[in-house]
Amino acid sequence: MSSMRELSQQQAAVREFIASQLALGRPSPSHREIASHFGFASSYAAGCHVRTLLRKGALVAEPGKARSLRLAEMLKTPRRSAVVDIPLFGSIPAGFGQDREQEAEGCVSVDIHTIGFQPTRHTFALRVVGDSMIGRHICEGDIVILEHGPEPRHGQIVAALMDRKSTLKTFVLKNNKPFLKAENPKYADLIPAEELMIQGVFRALIRKARE
Repeated sequence: MSSMRELSQQQAAVREFIASQLALGRPSPSHREIASHFGFASSYAAGCHVRTLLRKGALVAEPGKARSLRLAEMLKTPRRSAVVDIPLFGSIPAGFGQDREQEAEGCVSVDIHTIGFQPTRHTFALRVVGDSMIGRHICEGDIVILEHGPEPRHGQIVAALMDRKSTLKTFVLKNNKPFLKAENPKYADLIPAEELMIQGVFRALIRKARE
């Protein structure tokens, strides 16, 4: 018997789309075609769902062969409570700003009732490195879920690119001028010399038990 784990609603929808294309006698859709069908921001998001389906045993594929996806027998139905996959793009410093490229690590699966909001295509996750946000109970190794697009309000936690360096801090407005505030007294506030670009506004926190 298969050890296939249950699928989220989004995973089940992607599998159903692949099944519909195969039923029409077409090759399995590419990541780009899946992204276009569901309106994903990039083919990476589609690839993330496909890799999750392969890992869970809902799909099978021939190694090294393109468009070789096939269906596996389903033993479990989707959860009633909606579970969604959020892209995890590497780490973000919660300390001194660092120059670094965001590297995609995969996805985190979350229950929307647990995190308290409905993720969108603009929702993403980052892994925290450093201790500058411990005053807001954000520790090294935590995963923060953020939303790209909304204008931050005074006091909100943001992922920001300031003077080409990425960091996680509290957004502060003083005399209508923005700066980033650390929530640890050993770190100084960050005042932009050139630019401050908000990459995402904090929405939720995921913490794994420390061993």
